[in-house]
Amino acid sequence: MTNIYFVRHCEPDFSIHEDLIRPLTQKGQEDSKKVEKVLKNKEIHAIYSSPYKRAIDTVRKLGNTLNLEVKTKDDLRERTITDQWIDDFNDFVKCQWDDFEYKLSKGECLRQVQERNITALKEILNENKGKNVVIGTHGTALSTILNYYNKTFGYEEFNRIKSIMPWIIVMEFKGEEFIGFKEIDID
Repeated sequence: MTNIYFVRHCEPDFSIHEDLIRPLTQKGQEDSKKVEKVLKNKEIHAIYSSPYKRAIDTVRKLGNTLNLEVKTKDDLRERTITDQWIDDFNDFVKCQWDDFEYKLSKGECLRQVQERNITALKEILNENKGKNVVIGTHGTALSTILNYYNKTFGYEEFNRIKSIMPWIIVMEFKGEEFIGFKEIDID
Protein backbone atom coordinates (compact mmCIF):
# COMPACT_ATOMS: atom_id res chain seq x y z
CA MET A 1 0.00 0.00 0.00
CA THR A 2 1.04 3.57 -0.68
CA ASN A 3 -0.07 6.23 1.78
CA ILE A 4 -0.25 9.82 0.60
CA TYR A 5 -0.47 12.38 3.39
CA PHE A 6 -1.95 15.52 1.87
CA VAL A 7 -1.26 18.63 3.94
CA ARG A 8 -3.34 21.64 3.06
CA HIS A 9 -1.16 24.65 3.87
CA CYS A 10 -1.27 26.54 7.15
CA GLU A 11 -2.79 30.01 7.50
CA PRO A 12 -1.51 32.35 4.74
CA ASP A 13 -1.06 36.10 4.84
CA PHE A 14 -3.95 37.26 2.63
CA SER A 15 -2.58 40.81 2.59
CA ILE A 16 -0.13 39.48 -0.01
CA HIS A 17 -2.23 39.02 -3.16
CA GLU A 18 0.41 37.33 -5.33
CA ASP A 19 -0.33 33.61 -5.03
CA LEU A 20 3.16 32.25 -5.70
CA ILE A 21 4.90 34.20 -2.94
CA ARG A 22 2.11 34.50 -0.33
CA PRO A 23 3.76 33.58 2.99
CA LEU A 24 2.35 32.03 6.13
CA THR A 25 1.22 34.23 8.99
CA GLN A 26 2.92 33.90 12.38
CA LYS A 27 0.09 31.53 13.38
CA GLY A 28 0.67 29.57 10.16
CA GLN A 29 4.36 29.24 10.98
CA GLU A 30 3.51 27.98 14.46
CA ASP A 31 0.97 25.53 13.03
CA SER A 32 3.60 24.11 10.67
CA LYS A 33 5.30 22.81 13.82
CA LYS A 34 2.11 20.84 14.56
CA VAL A 35 2.28 19.35 11.06
CA GLU A 36 5.87 18.29 11.72
CA LYS A 37 4.94 16.77 15.09
CA VAL A 38 2.01 14.77 13.68
CA LEU A 39 3.85 13.37 10.65
CA LYS A 40 7.46 12.90 11.79
CA ASN A 41 6.84 9.34 13.05
CA LYS A 42 4.88 8.13 9.99
CA GLU A 43 7.96 6.68 8.23
CA ILE A 44 7.80 9.27 5.46
CA HIS A 45 9.95 8.43 2.43
CA ALA A 46 9.41 11.53 0.27
CA ILE A 47 7.94 15.03 0.47
CA TYR A 48 6.45 16.90 -2.49
CA SER A 49 4.76 20.27 -2.65
CA SER A 50 3.05 22.80 -4.78
CA PRO A 51 5.60 25.45 -5.82
CA TYR A 52 3.71 28.08 -3.79
CA LYS A 53 5.59 29.44 -0.78
CA ARG A 54 2.80 28.78 1.74
CA ALA A 55 2.59 25.08 0.77
CA ILE A 56 6.37 24.59 0.82
CA ASP A 57 6.75 26.38 4.15
CA THR A 58 4.00 24.23 5.69
CA VAL A 59 6.00 21.01 5.09
CA ARG A 60 9.56 22.44 5.25
CA LYS A 61 10.02 21.82 9.02
CA LEU A 62 9.02 18.19 8.51
CA GLY A 63 11.51 17.90 5.66
CA ASN A 64 14.27 19.38 7.80
CA THR A 65 13.46 17.03 10.70
CA LEU A 66 13.47 13.97 8.43
CA ASN A 67 16.40 15.20 6.32
CA LEU A 68 14.21 15.00 3.21
CA GLU A 69 14.20 17.49 0.36
CA VAL A 70 10.85 19.11 -0.41
CA LYS A 71 10.44 18.45 -4.15
CA THR A 72 8.14 20.86 -5.94
CA LYS A 73 5.81 19.87 -8.77
CA ASP A 74 4.26 22.68 -10.75
CA ASP A 75 1.11 20.66 -11.48
CA LEU A 76 0.33 20.56 -7.74
CA ARG A 77 -0.24 24.32 -7.69
CA GLU A 78 -3.52 25.90 -6.65
CA ARG A 79 -6.15 26.99 -9.14
CA THR A 80 -5.50 30.18 -11.05
CA ILE A 81 -8.60 32.30 -10.47
CA THR A 82 -7.83 35.24 -12.79
CA ASP A 83 -5.04 37.77 -13.20
CA GLN A 84 -6.47 40.08 -10.53
CA TRP A 85 -7.80 39.86 -6.96
CA ILE A 86 -11.53 39.09 -6.70
CA ASP A 87 -13.63 40.32 -3.79
CA ASP A 88 -16.65 38.01 -4.15
CA PHE A 89 -14.78 34.75 -3.66
CA ASN A 90 -17.73 32.76 -2.24
CA ASP A 91 -20.00 33.34 -5.26
CA PHE A 92 -17.12 32.50 -7.59
CA VAL A 93 -16.44 29.23 -5.74
CA LYS A 94 -20.11 28.23 -5.84
CA CYS A 95 -20.20 28.82 -9.61
CA GLN A 96 -17.11 26.66 -10.07
CA TRP A 97 -18.45 23.75 -8.02
CA ASP A 98 -21.79 23.96 -9.83
CA ASP A 99 -20.02 23.84 -13.21
CA PHE A 100 -16.54 22.25 -13.38
CA GLU A 101 -15.96 24.12 -16.69
CA TYR A 102 -16.69 27.61 -15.23
CA LYS A 103 -13.74 30.00 -15.16
CA LEU A 104 -12.90 33.68 -15.32
CA SER A 105 -10.76 35.29 -18.00
CA LYS A 106 -7.14 34.09 -17.65
CA GLY A 107 -8.23 31.61 -14.97
CA GLU A 108 -8.70 27.85 -14.69
CA CYS A 109 -11.84 25.78 -14.32
CA LEU A 110 -11.95 23.04 -11.69
CA ARG A 111 -11.70 20.37 -14.41
CA GLN A 112 -8.28 21.76 -15.44
CA VAL A 113 -7.11 21.93 -11.82
CA GLN A 114 -8.28 18.37 -11.23
CA GLU A 115 -6.65 16.96 -14.36
CA ARG A 116 -3.20 18.40 -13.68
CA ASN A 117 -3.29 17.51 -9.96
CA ILE A 118 -4.34 13.93 -10.75
CA THR A 119 -1.55 13.68 -13.34
CA ALA A 120 0.97 14.82 -10.71
CA LEU A 121 -0.48 12.45 -8.10
CA LYS A 122 -0.24 9.45 -10.44
CA GLU A 123 3.40 10.32 -11.20
CA ILE A 124 4.11 10.44 -7.45
CA LEU A 125 2.30 7.14 -6.88
CA ASN A 126 4.33 5.44 -9.62
CA GLU A 127 7.61 6.84 -8.25
CA ASN A 128 6.83 5.81 -4.66
CA LYS A 129 5.07 2.43 -4.72
CA GLY A 130 4.55 1.00 -1.24
CA LYS A 131 5.87 4.13 0.48
CA ASN A 132 4.55 6.91 2.70
CA VAL A 133 4.60 10.29 1.00
CA VAL A 134 3.69 13.83 2.09
CA ILE A 135 2.29 16.38 -0.38
CA GLY A 136 1.99 20.06 0.54
CA THR A 137 -1.15 21.29 -1.18
CA HIS A 138 -4.08 23.73 -1.27
CA GLY A 139 -7.78 23.60 -0.44
CA THR A 140 -9.18 23.67 -3.96
CA ALA A 141 -6.46 21.48 -5.47
CA LEU A 142 -6.97 18.82 -2.79
CA SER A 143 -10.76 19.07 -3.03
CA THR A 144 -10.63 18.36 -6.78
CA ILE A 145 -8.48 15.30 -6.09
CA LEU A 146 -10.99 14.05 -3.52
CA ASN A 147 -13.81 14.73 -6.00
CA TYR A 148 -12.01 12.68 -8.66
CA TYR A 149 -12.05 9.60 -6.42
CA ASN A 150 -15.36 10.33 -4.68
CA LYS A 151 -17.90 12.31 -6.73
CA THR A 152 -19.94 13.11 -3.60
CA PHE A 153 -17.11 15.42 -2.45
CA GLY A 154 -18.41 18.73 -3.77
CA TYR A 155 -19.21 22.30 -2.83
CA GLU A 156 -20.59 21.54 0.65
CA GLU A 157 -17.55 19.45 1.58
CA PHE A 158 -15.22 22.12 0.17
CA ASN A 159 -17.10 24.76 2.15
CA ARG A 160 -16.66 22.69 5.32
CA ILE A 161 -12.88 22.53 4.97
CA LYS A 162 -12.14 25.90 3.33
CA SER A 163 -11.18 27.58 6.60
CA ILE A 164 -9.33 24.58 8.09
CA MET A 165 -5.62 25.36 7.82
CA PRO A 166 -3.72 23.15 8.07
CA TRP A 167 -5.88 20.18 7.09
CA ILE A 168 -4.27 16.76 6.83
CA ILE A 169 -5.74 13.67 5.23
CA VAL A 170 -4.18 10.34 4.33
CA MET A 171 -5.24 8.63 1.12
CA GLU A 172 -4.46 4.93 0.71
CA PHE A 173 -3.67 3.42 -2.69
CA LYS A 174 -2.90 -0.02 -4.04
CA GLY A 175 -0.92 0.89 -7.14
CA GLU A 176 -3.08 3.64 -8.66
CA GLU A 177 -6.28 2.18 -7.20
CA PHE A 178 -7.80 4.41 -4.53
CA ILE A 179 -8.73 2.48 -1.38
CA GLY A 180 -9.96 5.26 0.92
CA PHE A 181 -9.05 8.31 2.97
CA LYS A 182 -9.31 9.63 6.49
CA GLU A 183 -8.70 12.93 8.21
CA ILE A 184 -5.77 13.27 10.60
CA ASP A 185 -6.32 15.30 13.77
CA ILE A 186 -3.45 17.69 14.46
CA ASP A 187 -4.37 18.77 17.98
